[in-house]
Amino acid sequence: MRLQNYKNTINFANKKIKFSTLKVHFISIGGSIMHQLAIALKNKGYSVSGSDDEIYNPSRSILKEQGLLPKKMGWFPKNINKSLDCVILGMHAKKDNPELLKAQELGIKIYSYPHFIAEYAQDKKRVVIAGSHGKTSITAAIMHVLRYWKKDFDFLVGARLKGFEGSIKLSDAPIIIMEGDEYLSSPIHPAPKIHYYYPQLALLSGIAWDHMNVFPSFKNYKSQFTKFLDLMPLGATLVYNYEDEIVDEIVQKTMHLNTKLYGTPDFEQKAGNCSLIIDKKSIPLKIFGKHNMQNLMGAQRICGELGINNKKFLKAIQSFEGAAKRLDVLKKTKKNAIYRDFAHAPSKVKATTDAVKSVYSERKLLAVFELHTYSSLNKDFLPQYHNTMQAADDAVVYFDEHSLKIKKIPSISINDVKKAFKRKDLTVLNSRKELATFLQKHNWENYNLLMMSSGTFGGLENKDIVNFVF
Repeated sequence: MRLQNYKNTINFANKKIKFSTLKVHFISIGGSIMHQLAIALKNKGYSVSGSDDEIYNPSRSILKEQGLLPKKMGWFPKNINKSLDCVILGMHAKKDNPELLKAQELGIKIYSYPHFIAEYAQDKKRVVIAGSHGKTSITAAIMHVLRYWKKDFDFLVGARLKGFEGSIKLSDAPIIIMEGDEYLSSPIHPAPKIHYYYPQLALLSGIAWDHMNVFPSFKNYKSQFTKFLDLMPLGATLVYNYEDEIVDEIVQKTMHLNTKLYGTPDFEQKAGNCSLIIDKKSIPLKIFGKHNMQNLMGAQRICGELGINNKKFLKAIQSFEGAAKRLDVLKKTKKNAIYRDFAHAPSKVKATTDAVKSVYSERKLLAVFELHTYSSLNKDFLPQYHNTMQAADDAVVYFDEHSLKIKKIPSISINDVKKAFKRKDLTVLNSRKELATFLQKHNWENYNLLMMSSGTFGGLENKDIVNFVF
């Protein structure tokens, strides 16, 4: 039944359209993945156009360089006509978008980007890395190893990775590695992105409630991963983190998959350095932290399924520097280190704070976290952050009132935040100026700084942050 469902869903190529002749229009072309997909299709010979009402850098400058930046910002129904083979719709657009309504009126095929990718990749071995945390890091590690050993593969990943051009590659490669985002696909395609991919090989890293704005309860959120597993073809292989209780629970109820587990390996870290301990041998790494070590073991299992043995994996992984915006080093000296991380969900904030403190146990740590996502700015979700920053010697939570207004979320107070985090010495700031002043006046003797956010801390540049410390 699952295989039949797969065949019924993936049917684009069966229409015998030559991909190189397709004419495609992107509604909301400025999205982080949307603009990369537009470029990838243009490079394959597609006729590509796009529209958006606002596009920020780096997407704006990249689209301009590629000749794909809309001449005028806004939505224009005249962009949609019967000469189009399809429209790819991004999440930024609304259901009443004038271009979307015109496409529906004309009966033009409308895709979300994951649906389009799935149909493009129907004849490839599809590898999906899913879970609430670690997706990008695991995908990046797999890609690094495959490239090291000159394996040909396509990919879709949520961040720009060092050594790779763009975050999407579409070619004739027999394999595609995809970071499996559980967020919704588009305004008219409410299914999570991972429900479109039907992988023959997948990994599930961990499950911790996120995206409260679309998954109002943990039960509802968890069910999205259960369905992801249910949709995998009979006999497909699932690699999973058995140390995550929720993952282990749903995997034990899944009977049609070939399952392989992974967990935390032996490792040691001190003075900013970390090594895997394999068969009593020390393997030096350029990344650190318990969760990163778990991520590497997951990547190792997937690479094994793709023909890379453990010896080859360990040789390649020593040069892996991690994914962009995941514990990026802004500056490091003998006395201080500054890291910036994408962490925003509670599990990610805790894992990242614990990691930086554990690898520099001899130094104090100031951790700064920005509330920026819909979930983190929701008063009802805030208690999920209880005890997430306990490893830090000093902790700051920052939020921008402007973000609340843009997202149309009810206001939260400094007391709301303090109550949720349950840390008596927590400093809560709600203006960029206050945050800058706090960092400038802090005593940085024997301190490291960790900045965590999916946002920009009100527009603070990395160079500004570095200057506050040095």
